Amino acid sequence: MAAGYDAASALAEFHETRAGVRGLVESGVTTVPPIFLMPAATSSSDPSSSTTTAASPLSIPVVDLSLPRSDTVELVRAAATSLGFFHVTNHGVRAAAVAAVRDFHEQPAAARSAFYSATAPPGRAYYSTIRYPPPQHGQPAALPLMPWRDSLIVPFFDGGEPDNLPAVCRDALLEYHRSLTTTTGFGKEMTALLSEALGLPAERLEQALPVEGSVMVCHYYPACPEPLRVVGTRDHTDHTVFTVLAQDDHVGGLQVRLDQGGGDGEWVDVAPVTGALLVNIGDVLQVVSNDEYKSVEHRVVLKSPQHVRVSVALFFQPAKCGESDFFGPLPELVTEGRPAHYRALTFPQLANYKRELGHARSSLDRFKI
Repeated sequence: MAAGYDAASALAEFHETRAGVRGLVESGVTTVPPIFLMPAATSSSDPSSSTTTAASPLSIPVVDLSLPRSDTVELVRAAATSLGFFHVTNHGVRAAAVAAVRDFHEQPAAARSAFYSATAPPGRAYYSTIRYPPPQHGQPAALPLMPWRDSLIVPFFDGGEPDNLPAVCRDALLEYHRSLTTTTGFGKEMTALLSEALGLPAERLEQALPVEGSVMVCHYYPACPEPLRVVGTRDHTDHTVFTVLAQDDHVGGLQVRLDQGGGDGEWVDVAPVTGALLVNIGDVLQVVSNDEYKSVEHRVVLKSPQHVRVSVALFFQPAKCGESDFFGPLPELVTEGRPAHYRALTFPQLANYKRELGHARSSLDRFKI
């Protein structure tokens, strides 16, 4: 940012509009405001830079739930132990959530601003553009203050539903959440398949680590006049058990890092699959599987000045996540030839360290034995 530029004031003025990044687009901006710009020192040739795009898309494994169970389990095993991402088809989940999220974000500013909050109100849904955590522990300022992205955050803790969901998307989001979280829903099916793919009984993972779909994050990435100068979603791993993502079928922008060795692997595009849900392994499941499953870095880049990207992520986290609720590698996966790779830890410990790192990359190294 230019010398003398008051970023704090610019940030406050942006939040005061209560219109998000979408509001900037509606105002007709032709250049990106400084609080959204990548630092000048970040080079587009740097593989960690969010301006890097892949030359070709990656073929993400597809798990077809209509196949015989043994075939499905093998597909899940192959994907979870290698790439950590897979598409799921023939899942029976209605796809109305993405369209409903687009409807919310494309309402007039006056309608969506009623839900805007610069900070998270406890237990309530809210709309915001959430700034990146400031650098800590001497970290360089390698990111802009703000992503080019608006979000509707919907909490579902302890089985409850927020009572303030916007009317334009309430029914679709609640139906989508129920379809993923009921006792016969998609989330339970994934938990059972992931357990079987470890060579364990279908119910073992759920017994050891009950999960709940506790937070839904509905992202809207507006068209940007200078897409190579902004960040959509920074590189990170999810500190969840697993995440389920619904996204529009044609825009793309999601990328994964193929090889995390030394943090310098190649970023490649994840091509959307029409009608599929995308599942990715989180940090918690990498620990519980004793590194059998991979929690892989991913990010979102903006692809062009014309396209708008919409996605809905439901984060499946441990249902018991207090300060005394420890988890670690499952005993069945620890042998003399493959000792435990992690010490026991709690979800708050993992989440707190993730915040310290600014949600960048994996936070598991601190907990390795």
